[in-house]
Amino acid sequence: MLILSNFRNLGIACLSGFSLSVATVISLSAQAQEVPVPALPEGGTQQIQQEDLSDPNNLRPLTQADSLLSFQGGERLMTEGDRAVAGQNYALAARKYQEARQIFNQLSNFYQQLSSSFSGIDNRISERLRQQALETALKRDEATYQLALVHRAQSQPELAVPLLIQIVRSQSPTTDQGKKAYQQLFELGFVDAPYPRSGDRETSSNN
Repeated sequence: MLILSNFRNLGIACLSGFSLSVATVISLSAQAQEVPVPALPEGGTQQIQQEDLSDPNNLRPLTQADSLLSFQGGERLMTEGDRAVAGQNYALAARKYQEARQIFNQLSNFYQQLSSSFSGIDNRISERLRQQALETALKRDEATYQLALVHRAQSQPELAVPLLIQIVRSQSPTTDQGKKAYQQLFELGFVDAPYPRSGDRETSSNN
């Protein structure tokens, strides 16, 4: 796992009356712990009505576009990383993708913990929180993949390999993201067995 010197553990101040600083929001350990993605329940479930986050009268701080501890904040960092890649500023891109990855990972952990807390108490809320844990975990893996590509562009395969392995474990080798991550491992020479194998592709095409 990568160790980023610019992240330091800071205590999180009480949310009422205090604003979250960037350093406090991403006060994660040097190695962000990956958590299992919760499985969604089978069948349709009644969804909690979603509020309009673009409503200017919605003044809750963590629903605003400039909040870092939010899905929107993570996506904004991803966009900034994409722009840095387009400008070939790979150092900046790596930093932005790493920050986005940590935020999405932290959000996924929080949602999963809350979902477990509401299980058996209010299943409707529990299922919505589980869905949010899944959505943020998928975004975490997307940010992880982009970070791995940046390391590869910087000729740093030793930094890309652990990230790619995390994606395969999180997504499984059968998903599109898992296949792409494994393909990167194959192209880097870390593994020598391609997947899917040519015979598998032929069988799939015949079906």
